[in-house]
Amino acid sequence: MRDFARPRLWLGIWIFGWALCIALSLLPPIELDAPPDSDKLGHFLAYAMLSAWAVMIFRTRRAQVLAALGLIALGIGLEFAQAQLTSTRLGDPRDALANTLGVLAGLALGFTPAAALVQHLDRRLPR
Repeated sequence: MRDFARPRLWLGIWIFGWALCIALSLLPPIELDAPPDSDKLGHFLAYAMLSAWAVMIFRTRRAQVLAALGLIALGIGLEFAQAQLTSTRLGDPRDALANTLGVLAGLALGFTPAAALVQHLDRRLPR
């Protein structure tokens, strides 16, 4: 991990994001008045955020890539789980693709100064 005064906080937020993603993927869907396939944007943004957070908390490129691979596996696995384990959800390969593209977009944050955003925030919080 990067050098943080509160490493458990930042890692805990990331783990909570994983748990929330899993729960929201397997619980019955919330019916919204939205255009067809607009959920793909939600998939993309959720996985982009989880991936970007990993870039912001893990120091090495190796750790960031492993986190990204884990997120891609999660996205694909949840689509299979939706198809096999729920009666209210359907596994959709396009959702898995949106998840993967989101992960890659979040991983790209590592090539920008924004990769240090959480570390900067951690330093600014009162001790």
